[in-house]
Amino acid sequence: MFYAVIMAGGSGTRLWPLSRKSTPKQALKLIGDRTMFQHAVDRLAPLFTPDRIFVVTNAAMAEVLRPQTADIPAENFILEPVGRDSAPAAGLAAVRLLKRDPNAIMVILTADHYITDTAQFRAALAAAGQVADTGAIVTLGIKPTYPATGFGYIQLGESQVIVDGFRVYRSGGFKEKPDLGTAVRFLEEGRYAWNSGMFVWRAARLMAEFEAQMPDSYAALTRIGDALGTPDADRVLAEAWSATRKVSIDYGIMEHAADVSVIPVDIGWSDIGSWGALLDVLPGGEQGNVVDGQFLAVDTQGCYVHGGDRLVATIGLKDIIIVDTPDALLVCPRARSEEVKELVNRLVAQGMSEYL
Repeated sequence: MFYAVIMAGGSGTRLWPLSRKSTPKQALKLIGDRTMFQHAVDRLAPLFTPDRIFVVTNAAMAEVLRPQTADIPAENFILEPVGRDSAPAAGLAAVRLLKRDPNAIMVILTADHYITDTAQFRAALAAAGQVADTGAIVTLGIKPTYPATGFGYIQLGESQVIVDGFRVYRSGGFKEKPDLGTAVRFLEEGRYAWNSGMFVWRAARLMAEFEAQMPDSYAALTRIGDALGTPDADRVLAEAWSATRKVSIDYGIMEHAADVSVIPVDIGWSDIGSWGALLDVLPGGEQGNVVDGQFLAVDTQGCYVHGGDRLVATIGLKDIIIVDTPDALLVCPRARSEEVKELVNRLVAQGMSEYL
């Protein structure tokens, strides 16, 4: 059986000051009248029924997200004692699924992506599930549209097979976020895709990778899995979780995994990881401004304005991000919106937790 696992435990620091610990970006209505988490769930139907959708998050965030998707069973929320990055989170989901279905195939998704062509997205996942059923690891690669330096890349090796109209390639390896010159070369060569962070595999294959690459994490996860359904499950989870290695799937699993396949797709994908990225996907007005709230502008183009209760008025601005909240105001150039994370780091360093 094919299952979807949505990672929803991140904090979204680059969307500060709107995204906070209590209301991270997956819980915000950034696009339309649905939260990012609701968008992530909505686009899975009808490929996945609600009982085959699982969510990995923390206890506090589960209380926020559960009411947003009443059809997903409460027990399908898999709770991490503390965040330890995406690899242990995926492993925790894998042991849960294996307890339910030893032949489980799982796709790892995140709650902060935006996809416009949802039908093509589901078709690609269905094709990837068929490839994963053979024992391979499959990743969806996004066909690049510009020389992005903020994404990792996957090299497309030899063509392997065509499944339901999707050409499947052997992975030529994962490449770190490149400099501009390298990104331009990747785009010109046409043999590279953006790393979307969406992976499909048999749950047993993922655990085999843990055993080979991170044996300490494998031992901890196996202990957690063995205790599921027993009175000791919560205690074992609390004790064993700290023994897992805090690392991403990319570094912990994919970098050294063998038999990895790539399906390049064009699905209108965007990683809403910054205010600039959000501005890229939202329709602007006549001057290219995207506005939420009261706004009065003179000679202002290409700006993102999120206002609070106050009127935001601008003169002579271009490509500026303005986010006004009751206790914090962010103003920065669109081109530097990725650096908002540095502001959050400084808030942490200076002990200004009331703004986090």
